[in-house]
Amino acid sequence: MTSSMSSEPPPSLQALVARFDERAFELPDRPARVRLSVGGSRAWDVMLAAGQPRRLVPASDRDPPAAELRADEGTWVEMARDLRHGMRAFREGRLRVRRNLHLGVGFLAATGGPQEPGRLRFRQVGTSAGSLSILEAGQGDPVVMLHGLGATKASFLPTVAALAGAHRAIALDLPGFGDSDKPIGAPYDAAFFARSVIALLDALGLERAHVIGNSMGGRAALEVGLLAPTRVGRIALLSTSLAWIRPRPWAPYLRLVRPELGLLQPAPRPVVELVVRRLIPGATRGWTAAGVDEFLRAYMTPRGRAAFYAAARQIYLEEPDGDRGFWPRLRALEPATLFVWGRRDPLVPLAFARHVEEALPAARHVELDCGHVPQLERPSDTHRAIRRFFAEAPLSATRRKRKVA
Repeated sequence: MTSSMSSEPPPSLQALVARFDERAFELPDRPARVRLSVGGSRAWDVMLAAGQPRRLVPASDRDPPAAELRADEGTWVEMARDLRHGMRAFREGRLRVRRNLHLGVGFLAATGGPQEPGRLRFRQVGTSAGSLSILEAGQGDPVVMLHGLGATKASFLPTVAALAGAHRAIALDLPGFGDSDKPIGAPYDAAFFARSVIALLDALGLERAHVIGNSMGGRAALEVGLLAPTRVGRIALLSTSLAWIRPRPWAPYLRLVRPELGLLQPAPRPVVELVVRRLIPGATRGWTAAGVDEFLRAYMTPRGRAAFYAAARQIYLEEPDGDRGFWPRLRALEPATLFVWGRRDPLVPLAFARHVEEALPAARHVELDCGHVPQLERPSDTHRAIRRFFAEAPLSATRRKRKVA
């Protein structure tokens, strides 16, 4: 790769780098290398660091990048003309982003051209719950999106793009994941995540927001609705995590295990990566491959592992019954809810829908032919259902009615 990369970079790449805008993407504390590959045979690197000029240099195998963006020459030309082409190419698989998605997609956001209201941007938000990393785009009624266990805000990139035309779409890294703070010893349960979401609303000056959650993020979204119903408009739940109804034989033993053991890493990265990619179908293709990259990026850090173990432990140990059990509490949920189920979901079976119907008779339900991540596996159907659901009760209309009253 080193000797063949001495040619001048294409004008499209030069145009992207020349218009990099730090207001759309906060640069990392340490210099980071982003690789831009054209057609799989030519590549250039750009170094991102605060206060330093950005220029393209020939890629070298001796210097591995933190993030890599791959596309054919025509797609790069489209992106240089209009970032919206890049987001479409990303969804269609013509643009691939690997390794650090936060950095790779953040680079795209920062090279999108003139600052416009509602453009895609990444930033850290200081809150009473710590520093939280978000990506956002669009204007209108706010929608906050919460990812699943081991995932990051990047799992909602298609959803942000789909909703930004009518909403201020905000996807965040929950504490312990992605680029948000990862406090040691935090409970990492639904209430902890819910308080973090409320802290984010406070920091952004948002009175109310719709909430979308996938898997663990769905459970956190429900908890926001239970703890602070006046801060929530409507809740869309995508293959949401729910308290186990069947017996949990490992619960007594798991209560004795401290998640802080995750600070130790007994296996080297190649071993962990091999196991993860064998366990996840399609782990080398498209969105799934990018998601595995994001998981490994956090999991291979001591704090990321501790947070992952703590959150997984809490999901398993949550009490289903009793005065403070999940299912009795769910009956008191006030915000309207939409449940999206995957018929082929191996983690949250469709049979859970019956129990939800008993607890929340007014809830809406949509079944899709997909697995555990509907927004990536069936994006068009998922986003169509969400848009219709939110359009039935706009937050702006609710605020106007309150002022008139």
